Amino acid sequence: MYALRKAWNQAKDAVAPWWVVCSKEAYATGLDRLASALKNWADSKRGRRRGPRMGFPRFKSKRKATPSVRFTTGVIRLDGRMHVVLPVLGRIRTHESTCKLGRLIEAGSARIKSATVGQEAERWFVSFIVEVQRAERTPTRPDAVIGVDLGVKTLAVFSDGRPATENPKHLAEAQRKLGRLSRTVSRRRGPDRRTGQQPSNRWKRADAQRNRVHHRVTALRRDGIHKLTTSLAGEYGTVVVEDLNVAGMVKNRKPARSIAERRPP
Repeated sequence: MYALRKAWNQAKDAVAPWWVVCSKEAYATGLDRLASALKNWADSKRGRRRGPRMGFPRFKSKRKATPSVRFTTGVIRLDGRMHVVLPVLGRIRTHESTCKLGRLIEAGSARIKSATVGQEAERWFVSFIVEVQRAERTPTRPDAVIGVDLGVKTLAVFSDGRPATENPKHLAEAQRKLGRLSRTVSRRRGPDRRTGQQPSNRWKRADAQRNRVHHRVTALRRDGIHKLTTSLAGEYGTVVVEDLNVAGMVKNRKPARSIAERRPP
């Protein structure tokens, strides 16, 4: 990381004379991720890293990647109930209230360590890494053990006889709307990398509408999984979950959609 930062500082005036208009954290974020990718590749090559073999880092496409930047230095604080202050960006109004985090900071039991700004479905989000001092929580039944079986028709089946959690099928309910929006996108003039054609404004608006539906489905699935795991961790001392090879199961195209809809996003 330090070698990459030193090389960047030596070459930035020549290769990117506009670097002063952006926060230094934007470049530090990219260098940190590059250093992590190089370390994972080196450890995987030497057999020091478990899991699948990691390849040499490749260029990160702007079209497919989620744009984000992490701020670790500078002014990072809350300003009232509906505003945050970030380096370079300044004072920004938030859609959700920050009162809960603000009360912890005022009480001295929390401290903001960094902030990450990212874009999802044409919306910008800011998330904080916060160091919180809180009492250790114990489950209501610390000696109880439960087994969780992940199914296809149901989201989860439990070994202690509690009712199974039904799958809400958010993706299946959104398929009709997604199909209509996808047909609308296909009728617009979209981008073409072979000819260099730029997308029209109508294509951008239609694609944004489709992306918002995908984002809502992902958020609903994540919310359901979060509530289920939180309820299990708050009640049982030991939770046993089966280990499934989801990547291998989705290779079968017939049940692939049903399996992918039931795994955590």
